[in-house]
Amino acid sequence: MATKYEKFNEALTVFAESIKSNFSLQVQAQPEDQLKAPIIDFVKGVGKTILLDVDARTEVQVDNLGGRPDIGVAVRKLLCGYIELKAPGHGVDAKQFKGHDDEQWKKFQALPNLLYTDGNDWALYREGKRQGDIIRFDGDITETGGSAISPEQFHSLELLLKDFLQWEPIVPSKPKALADMLAPLCRILRDEVLVAIQKSDSPLKVLEGEWREYLFSNTDNAQFADAYAQTLTYALLLARFSGATTLTVTSAVDALKEGHGLLSQALKILGDDQARPEIELPISLLERSIGVVDVDKLTRKGRDPWLYFYEEFLSVYDPKLRKDRGVYFTPVEVVRAQVNLVSSLLTDRFDKPLSFADEGVYFLDPATGTGTYPLAAIQHGLNLVRKKYGDGMVGEKATQIAKNMHAFEILVGPYAVTHMRLSQEILDSKGELPDEGIQVFLTDTLESPHAQPPRMDDLSHRALTEEHKRAAKTKADTRILVCIGNPPYDRQTIEPGEEETVDRKGGWIRYGDPAKKIEPLLASFLQPLQEAGQGVHAKNLYNDYVYFWRWALWKIFENSQGSGIVSFITASSYLKGPGFIGMRKMMRQTFDDLWIIDLEGDNIGARKTENVFSIRTPVAIAVGVRYGEPDRC
Repeated sequence: MATKYEKFNEALTVFAESIKSNFSLQVQAQPEDQLKAPIIDFVKGVGKTILLDVDARTEVQVDNLGGRPDIGVAVRKLLCGYIELKAPGHGVDAKQFKGHDDEQWKKFQALPNLLYTDGNDWALYREGKRQGDIIRFDGDITETGGSAISPEQFHSLELLLKDFLQWEPIVPSKPKALADMLAPLCRILRDEVLVAIQKSDSPLKVLEGEWREYLFSNTDNAQFADAYAQTLTYALLLARFSGATTLTVTSAVDALKEGHGLLSQALKILGDDQARPEIELPISLLERSIGVVDVDKLTRKGRDPWLYFYEEFLSVYDPKLRKDRGVYFTPVEVVRAQVNLVSSLLTDRFDKPLSFADEGVYFLDPATGTGTYPLAAIQHGLNLVRKKYGDGMVGEKATQIAKNMHAFEILVGPYAVTHMRLSQEILDSKGELPDEGIQVFLTDTLESPHAQPPRMDDLSHRALTEEHKRAAKTKADTRILVCIGNPPYDRQTIEPGEEETVDRKGGWIRYGDPAKKIEPLLASFLQPLQEAGQGVHAKNLYNDYVYFWRWALWKIFENSQGSGIVSFITASSYLKGPGFIGMRKMMRQTFDDLWIIDLEGDNIGARKTENVFSIRTPVAIAVGVRYGEPDRC
């Protein structure tokens, strides 16, 4: 009976002779194509020698629109890795790639298990790092077949292929390792989607149109590809943390139905069977990689795995998007300080002894990220309940605080994380979620509250439409007492040539609502500046944090004409900057009391000070309060 080594040698010899035969024929064919069938047969044969059920298939290439590795390999029907073929003599050293090969490598290098071969040279790469040495045959198998391979090379290639076929996803034990693992795979998915939607007959192109209609009307191709990738990645991750074991898109849809309806419906739509073949590679990798995540290990000792997760994920996935959206983790000490200050006002000035857990204390984070502020408010309120009434009252008040809490988020990734964190906190405290689920909405805060929801003409899109309607109702009608958070701060810079392709920020605050004949709210910041002859400084007002300040003043005070509290940590340029005359004037007119904690943090000027964030912009905490209706004198 032949040994495993002898079986491998036989399979390699058959492969080499097959290559020799193919290249001896006088036919017109691409060199890589002449390698495909022998490589597939060889890999399957190697699987049999080590008792693995191996399947392999060629991948569909998309000319001029990017590509994917030539062969996908599955072991026991689970995606194992990919093989990229090069013409014999081309070589497989990624450091030597140039032109098209280099561009292709930049895309492929994030793959966790990738085998490069030109028939004579073999190299295994994992996440861009070569595993061991390149195996190079002594001769050319296209000319001499099996005699081109020395006994040592037989053995070396056997070990390399066993390593390739026995690959298992690395199980991350820490949140940062999880972020580092998922970010490159999510980026591959984003890039594949962006390629696919450039084709007019792509099923993904249809999905893109639906996404724009039902969620964000101003989404361009790149933003849709990003939203698609993050939605699918985080929905799968949330499903895994929600108890899904054998993880697929279909099983994740089922796991998310209870409590995460929008994500479940969005995943069902985005994971459409007709669209999947175009992006099979990254979806299969995500299913396989997220499917092995050890939830217990990541959450052991009661630690919160999501505290830094999204910032770390985005710093690997897309650093520019992180900067543009102002995604920087707010230190827990800062969050607690703001929550404590607001709580003191609620208990001392508003007769709300349980602060955030009291009836009628509706609070909102308008740019919630991963939900750190509402989570801290929930925990703070329930701690007051324990101290005053004991553990027996916590469940009832957890149900109340779930009704009080509202949050908006525009990015799908942190939206999914927030849904999970806040739902789990309420349920762990023996509370019940509102009938329509946790009040965290996937929405653009700066979109007009009067914007009409998209039409609802089929059941498959009902969850998306309902989310839009609930978010708009919260903006327009819900009486919010406290607005708290860390909104993004970024002054948009539009490069020359991008004027017609890049949407300007500011939404309803900057441009108003022409359909409703509503003037831009930002005008109240601009007019005093212009009257003072300081219009040259107006450019400084076109900053995300200024838009959010103006929105908060409208939402808490102008929309209700009552009392309320706003607490933001933002860039501190409004404290002294000449462009903020109107902003400071309106804040003085609106608030009865306004406290400023200048945290400094200037890392640009001559007098540098330490910053609480990993940024160079000075920051300040503001807590403004109005105790009753405004003075109309």
